[in-house]
Amino acid sequence: MITRPLASLYLLAALIVAFTAPRGVAAAAESRVIPLWPEGVPGALPHAGDEYVQDDRVYNVQVPTLTYFPAPADKAVGTAAIVCPGGGYVRLAVTNEGNGMAKWLNSLGVSVFILKYRLKEYGHPAPLRDMLRAVRLVRSRAAEFGIDPHRIGAFGSSAGGHLVACAGTLYDHPDGKTGAALDAISARPDFLVMQYAVVYTDDATTHRGSREALLGKNPTPQLLDLLSVDRHVTKDTPPAFLVATQEDTSVPLENSIAFYRALRAAGVPAELHLYEKGPHGFGLRAGYGPTSEWPQRAAEWMRSHGWLTPPVGKDPH
Repeated sequence: MITRPLASLYLLAALIVAFTAPRGVAAAAESRVIPLWPEGVPGALPHAGDEYVQDDRVYNVQVPTLTYFPAPADKAVGTAAIVCPGGGYVRLAVTNEGNGMAKWLNSLGVSVFILKYRLKEYGHPAPLRDMLRAVRLVRSRAAEFGIDPHRIGAFGSSAGGHLVACAGTLYDHPDGKTGAALDAISARPDFLVMQYAVVYTDDATTHRGSREALLGKNPTPQLLDLLSVDRHVTKDTPPAFLVATQEDTSVPLENSIAFYRALRAAGVPAELHLYEKGPHGFGLRAGYGPTSEWPQRAAEWMRSHGWLTPPVGKDPH
């Protein structure tokens, strides 16, 4: 059963986008909010309070959604990106790591779906279920969105990067399923882009705030192992592009290195870009020298794999 009137949910989601969109992104006019669980959010908390926005960040997510930014018709290449903002599983940095990403990816011809996923109020497995549901939903409606169902990427920053890595490794895990009909659709993204991502949960260099928000104060060894995603990389993990910096004192670059090493050991195509400058959360901001050019490097990588070129024999325009 849906716990709030749909009209209120749409209004709340639209207000979040409108109040957090950066200058130059006509979010309210050009985006569309899609409920992730129209049949009712699994495990919904009955007295959890309302979602709210503070300092351009979304808190207490109760109604997961996708905000759809279609690629401009004259640029569309048939590729989609599900974007997961970071925020330590406590909040969602929807401006810097959400709407800004949408504007950039739209300029490349990529259609974007910003995922508003559940956070510490729920903990694992709710964020994983929201992430995998997002991939399944977009893939199941690919024709409607004008995209290739085999060209769905997942982009994530910080804790959002951890969620993206979970999608790339745990896409068929029972914890990510709810028994819904959409569970039959593959939840495996076709490629991953991870920026200063949290990767493991049981090392001295993990981001302890993210771990506690996701797993609680006393997680079991089994949960720590499951959510240390570098341990679950296989040859079927999607190709990945990773970015991290030396100046990041929140999520040390050892996280990205560990994931890259696991990808390399499994024979998965991957690029790792390590930079000197840039604090945690720099996103797409200018002013960090070569670090601020990482979007160009990511676009080159995507282009080299064919994700920025319309599929052969198809013209999405």
